[in-house]
Parts: sequence; C-alpha cells; structure tokens
Amino acid sequence: MKPPVTKSASKGGKPPAASPKQAAAKGAPNARHEVRIVGGQWRRSLLPVADKPGLRPTPDRVRETLFNWLGQDLSGWRVLDAFAGTGALGFEAASRGAAEVLLMEQDAALVTSLNASRIRLKAEAVLRVQRGDALAWLRGAAPQSLELVLLDPPFDSVLLAPALLAAARVVVPDGFVYVESGEALAEPLPDGLVLYRQGRAGAVHHALLQRVAEQPA
Repeated sequence: MKPPVTKSASKGGKPPAASPKQAAAKGAPNARHEVRIVGGQWRRSLLPVADKPGLRPTPDRVRETLFNWLGQDLSGWRVLDAFAGTGALGFEAASRGAAEVLLMEQDAALVTSLNASRIRLKAEAVLRVQRGDALAWLRGAAPQSLELVLLDPPFDSVLLAPALLAAARVVVPDGFVYVESGEALAEPLPDGLVLYRQGRAGAVHHALLQRVAEQPA
C-alpha cells in the first residue's frame, strides 16, 4: 500500500521518513539498520543490523544494564554468544576485555557480516565467529569451561529452555548465564543456577543467573 500523499510530496518533495519508533510499530523487520556498542574500547562503534525476520538486537539500555550487573571489566573471561545475530552482546563482552569470545550463528549471511565487523574492529585476537547449531555446541562443550554464556534466541523459538539447561553445566562456579526473551523467566531454574538480577524493558524480559559455587565437602 502506498503511503498517503503529504503536502510536501504533492509539490515534488519526498514524504517525511518514519521515525524508528513508527517503523517498528508498522512491523518493519528492523527499524534501525545499525546498533551501537555502548561501552569498552569499541564504545560508539556501529554494528550492522540486517533486515531479517526475527532479528532483534538487544536494546542499548538492556545491554548497558547487563554490563552494569556484570561489572565493566571482563578481563580474562571466556564468553559464548550462543545466538549471535548482530553480535551486539558478544562484541560488548569483547569490548570490555574478555579474553575469548565465540559468536555462534547459523545464518550464513549473518556469519559473513559478523566476520566483517570482527575484522573492521581488529578483534581477531579475541573474537571468533563460528557457523553452527548453538544448542548442539553447548551440549558438547566441556563442563565448567566458560565464565559467561549469553542466550538470546528468537522469541518465537523453543530454544531457550534446552539452551539454558545446557548452559548450566558449561559455566564455571560463580559464572553467569544471561537470558533474554519475550516472557518472564520460567521456574524452576536448572540445578546449580540461581537468579542474580532481572528486569524488563518494554516487551524484553532479561535476567542474569549465576552458578552456585560448589561447597567444600
């Protein structure tokens, strides 16, 4: 359907562009075509957002909240961004000093985009991009091998519950699992995980879980 002709358009000008909020309300796949890294060494750097159904970058405010919860210095951390998409969460972790960050993504075009951003930001020494099934990777990963697992699967998928269960055994004691979804976190949590922080921003529910440190016998 064509947009209604405005006064300026009737005189040969272009109709005013919709704001990001208006475009989102009309169901545009991505009203914004870039997302900004909010902290660390690559602060204010932009990551592209492809026009793909279900691709929904974590909002700036939510990312800022998450890394306030975690602390701004992730030096030495090993991190998995399990459903990377734009890579915003993984790049934020790398920007804050994480030693190793793996971005897992199944979509070939998004993998190409992630690699391009990795090269442009000169993050090759820290950040790795791998095309594949994040759930299968988690199930095959070594126990207690990561300090942080980031889980933001498509909201309309059924991946969060099994991914959270798999992530629970992969994080080290006192390590963290971040989850983001369109619904509040379901109880009970997988064994070994406790709720550390949670919040909501519009339709986005987000929570940070921590693995309980093992008690000495």
